[in-house]
Amino acid sequence: MHGLNSSLRLLTSKFFSTQPNLHSAGPTACLLKTRSIIRFSGPETIKFLQGLLTNDVRSLDDPPTAAAPVYAAMLTPQGRFLYDFFLYGPPRPDPGELELYADVDGSVVDELLAALKKYRLRSKVDIENVGEDFSCWQRFGRGLELDSVGWGGTVGQSDVSSSQGNNIGWNWHNDPRLTCLGYRGIFPSNATPPLVEEDKETDERNFLLWRLEKGVAEGSSEIPKGEAIPLEYNLVGLNAISFDKGCYVGQELVARTHHRGVIRKRLIPVRFLSGSGKEVEQQVSPGSEVIGNASKKKAGTVMTALGSRGLALVRLEEAFKEAGALTINGREDIKVETIRPKWWPPEWFLHQQQKT
Repeated sequence: MHGLNSSLRLLTSKFFSTQPNLHSAGPTACLLKTRSIIRFSGPETIKFLQGLLTNDVRSLDDPPTAAAPVYAAMLTPQGRFLYDFFLYGPPRPDPGELELYADVDGSVVDELLAALKKYRLRSKVDIENVGEDFSCWQRFGRGLELDSVGWGGTVGQSDVSSSQGNNIGWNWHNDPRLTCLGYRGIFPSNATPPLVEEDKETDERNFLLWRLEKGVAEGSSEIPKGEAIPLEYNLVGLNAISFDKGCYVGQELVARTHHRGVIRKRLIPVRFLSGSGKEVEQQVSPGSEVIGNASKKKAGTVMTALGSRGLALVRLEEAFKEAGALTINGREDIKVETIRPKWWPPEWFLHQQQKT
């Protein structure tokens, strides 16, 4: 990594391990090494993806301009999560030459490509791994909204041009999930993206901490492949699912669960604390059971953990009780504090669901 200034330098064991330090760092950027890039091309690309993914991708078929990216998931026929996609449609001078790019979980890219080619059948779509040529980046942090274009408080024409990337469509885009996650984009691997200052580049694990605080999982390692129910992992609130687009693989379970209107478990951001209320770091691992102190029964499971933060799939009836109501099974000295994400709609809370 390039030389980092003192406020952004990472220690292997620390990162920005406490949220005040993470928030005080200001806008920063990181290369998402856990993501890889695949490319779709061919006249039936939109039709192919429209019948396969959870979101409506037709907005990407707009030749003159670079369309806003689309976040979507691929499911099993039974409606369980398999893979997530951030789909980008760069502008194309020739309306007949459609290319879409997707950043995907790099740990499963080979099996993802095999799955896509299985569904392709005779569709006129080419699918290839271009992870050597392109990389995925994220800009995030405190005050980013005020620094979204250029390097300071003023915006000139050169700054606007820089923020938009080059003339073949390698742009920064608003993260399609939540505004608070910042900006995302894919860029040629042989160059640093615009607006990434050498002393403001940080470790990808800091973006993981940023996501954990917001309650956002990403990729098949954080959203269990073949097991996760999309609505329990809040993919509706993260703009990954369209209920108006028509049929796609796995739609029936998703639609039925949505229209029933009651989700008993959700993925929730958590902090791990000692009995005195001090944050404890690197003491909890994914797969740890969350126990309700009063019931002594399992209330949920830790799905992701880093430092003193994590994501846990927790029953809503147990999730937001008084402080100290949840602990880690076998480590009753570690308390689990749930955090209400600001972006959650009111109807997601169990008491609201029961009133409807």
